[in-house]
Amino acid sequence: MFASLYTLAATKISGSDINIPRVEADSVLASVLNIAYFAAGITAVIVVIVGGIFYAISYGDMAKVKRGKDMILYGVIGLVFVMIAFTVTNFIVGWF
Repeated sequence: MFASLYTLAATKISGSDINIPRVEADSVLASVLNIAYFAAGITAVIVVIVGGIFYAISYGDMAKVKRGKDMILYGVIGLVFVMIAFTVTNFIVGWF
């Protein structure tokens, strides 16, 4: 009884026998970075929207107006950085 279990355990199985897909490191890196860029882009858009709301409800208070304008500015700057990083990463991954 134990001899037959030992024989079954000794069979060699290759990756193609169990259908493990081959994944290249650059495609994994590109996928992870695309998810990070998407999250950063959504965050930047939310910051711009919230900054616009703060600006709209400031009622002329200069401190609140400045806070809203700063949030909009920083959100747009963040969105530009995300787009530049996305472009550079896709260029480099596509190059290699």
